[in-house]
Amino acid sequence: MPWKETRVVDERLQFIARLKEDPKCNFRRLCAEFGISRTAGYGLVKRYNELGPEALRDRPPVARSCPHRTSAQIEDRVVAVRKERPYEGPKKIRMRLLELEPELEVPAASTIGDILTRRGLVRPRRARLRVPPHPSPLEPCAAPNELWCVDFKGHFALGDKTRCHPLTITDGASRFLISCEGLASEKEVLARPCFERAFREFGLPERIRSDNGAPFASSRSLGGLSRLSVWWIRLGILPERIEPGHPEQNPRHERMHKTLKQATANPTAGTMCDQQRAFDYFRADYNNHRPHEALGQTPPARHYEPSWRPMREPRDPEYGEGLAVRRVGPNGYLTFRGHTARMGDPLARQPVGLRQTDDDEWEIYFGPLLIGYALVRKDSLRLERLERG
Repeated sequence: MPWKETRVVDERLQFIARLKEDPKCNFRRLCAEFGISRTAGYGLVKRYNELGPEALRDRPPVARSCPHRTSAQIEDRVVAVRKERPYEGPKKIRMRLLELEPELEVPAASTIGDILTRRGLVRPRRARLRVPPHPSPLEPCAAPNELWCVDFKGHFALGDKTRCHPLTITDGASRFLISCEGLASEKEVLARPCFERAFREFGLPERIRSDNGAPFASSRSLGGLSRLSVWWIRLGILPERIEPGHPEQNPRHERMHKTLKQATANPTAGTMCDQQRAFDYFRADYNNHRPHEALGQTPPARHYEPSWRPMREPRDPEYGEGLAVRRVGPNGYLTFRGHTARMGDPLARQPVGLRQTDDDEWEIYFGPLLIGYALVRKDSLRLERLERG
């Protein structure tokens, strides 16, 4: 018996002994001397008379009945849904039960959490170092198709030893998973058909946010433009890139990748066809059934609608007054004021606009996007990149 409990039992035995020595003593004063209420004192006397000294030990507060206790049948249904989707929490399990079995008396999310804990279906979270959020300089989005987010989820090996590079596209406002395609590599020639299919099915977004990796960006071209991002601009879509090393500037998409990995790559499939089938099942469930906390525990499909801008043929950007328009040569070089400088292969044969800001300085635009500066000297033309941040 712990020493604290032993001490409490000894004090209660002394209380009973004093009462036995003088049954006609002032009971209220005796209780006050031992620091207990009269109700507690009468209870100790009754328990001692019925069960002896053992009754003076503390008893756990166990209710005799619980009329609101969740039935075993409902607990079994909660556990079954959890085992079907082991990475979904109490809130999403509750919404799934409400959708699948509306006649069922579904308990609160906190009760579902208690059930999962009792059944050993909750793994404790690892402690992580929390850092302050980085203030994002990127434009927010409030309506569908204002912003699409794209990225390659880290590649992984399949059962046949080939590697899968999942290309994912989501709508920033509604979290709708527009596309999830397993590709053999992260090349523009494989990624572009995925975007073409998405544009034809869902229309064109206003902006596309990506990281600074290929094929979304290129370090060998002015403005970091790649062939893919040049094509986006010619379609009327503005590329938007996060800062290098800051994936937290695209948090919604990164969080979706975590769910995607848990559901489709743990373990991975044997072949690319089997893995793509897993992606397709995940996308259908994620969009149409999986509750999303940021959307009021409703699926993304209830908040997304296709863009009013249909897919069209790419066209050259138009420039207004005050800009001198020059077409980049087929080898990626720009000729201006009798001098040439390299722009990069992605801009080959594309028209760019130049706006003069000083006697020998010009801003360079491709469509609405400022991509760099031109410094015109007597004997040379020098191009300068934009400074980030």
